[in-house]
Amino acid sequence: MFMITKWEKTEKNLGILEVEVDPGALAQALDQAFKKVVKKVNLPGFRKGRVPRAVFEARFGVEALYNDALDLLLPEAYAKAVEEAQIEPVAQPEIDVVQLEKGKPFIFKAKVTVKPEVELGTYKGVTVEDKEFPVTEEDVDKELENLRRQHAQIEVVGEGGRVQNEDLVMIDFEGFVDGEPLEGGQGEDYQLEIGSGTFVRGFEEQLIGMTQGEDREIRVTFPDDYHVEGLRGKEALFKVHLHDIKRKRLPELDDEFAKDISEFETLEELRADLKNKLEQRAEQDHRTYLENQVVDKVVEEAVVEVPGVMIEHELEHLYHDFADRLQRQGIPTEMYFEVTGSSEEKVKEQMRPDAEKRVRTSLVLEAVQKQEGIEPTEEEVEAELEKAAQSMRMDAARLKELLTPSQLDSLRQDLAIRKTVEFLVANSTSA
Repeated sequence: MFMITKWEKTEKNLGILEVEVDPGALAQALDQAFKKVVKKVNLPGFRKGRVPRAVFEARFGVEALYNDALDLLLPEAYAKAVEEAQIEPVAQPEIDVVQLEKGKPFIFKAKVTVKPEVELGTYKGVTVEDKEFPVTEEDVDKELENLRRQHAQIEVVGEGGRVQNEDLVMIDFEGFVDGEPLEGGQGEDYQLEIGSGTFVRGFEEQLIGMTQGEDREIRVTFPDDYHVEGLRGKEALFKVHLHDIKRKRLPELDDEFAKDISEFETLEELRADLKNKLEQRAEQDHRTYLENQVVDKVVEEAVVEVPGVMIEHELEHLYHDFADRLQRQGIPTEMYFEVTGSSEEKVKEQMRPDAEKRVRTSLVLEAVQKQEGIEPTEEEVEAELEKAAQSMRMDAARLKELLTPSQLDSLRQDLAIRKTVEFLVANSTSA
């Protein structure tokens, strides 16, 4: 395919790509379009799909093939023109067909939004504020207490027993505001841990002291910052019936406990292992903290005008992840919006600053990566493939076969950006 390509920038991140494709390429596309279209054509005197080209064009006109020919020719011509012009589009182009006529060159213009240029500021030797992530014996104690709670035995509290903090209770409840039933404020056989903060402040505290089979009326006031705007500052009445009470019996912290829940023989060995894991976590938290500090500083020093289309694309990605998380929890987005008084538009508006920051950060890190020529080695790529294959319980060679070239390129680019962040941290100083 012979082409003449002309790229002209009209604004900072916008330009017009003018492309002229030779008549021969259009003729081939028309031939392919005819072979596709003729299969569905029925004309008297001809078997279905056997109508000659000349008869078809005499009856319907060559224009009947233009749309299909365009579908075949345009994507390839645009991709080749982008490569020749050496531009990086960040969104689908706006196409304007200038000339599409049999026997003549195919001419089109594409309005293209391209990746913006980044003017890097200082990125080597940036100074960031450091802080410590100490691990104390109290932290180890908290981990042990969490383990005790995870391995607690649940016992039914008999008749006459009263609800205490941290008990597990089963209740029916019905809420009212201004004498009217509260939407979403009803439940039957609802399992609740007292002190979990699941309900509005004051609700769980007023259950303390109840006995099995008791009915009680509870009054609470919704806080001024409550997520449902119409309920802020309003008082609600809940009618509650208590079915049963269960209580956690925590195991003793001793060597037997250590043997029961771990591979260690003594409590001291278990403590030492927990402390080691906490120190590893603290080390990772410290590394992440430094990385965030350095990257934020480098992005702040850079100048880049982010195209709105890139922010919108990232916004859609963030919202899709948000909806997926809700779905995995069994919560339809419609139900979430109804309960919270929110909407897709409101959620996206809250996400917008984060979306813009993500795009800006990505552009600046990529600019540093290119400036420094940072690329992963083949050994690093293979190691990453091995790690991914292990997590999916498959052979690394098989995984590599399944990945498309673009997926492998994405993997390499992700590794390159990761190495770029490491480079920036290594070349920074801490105050």
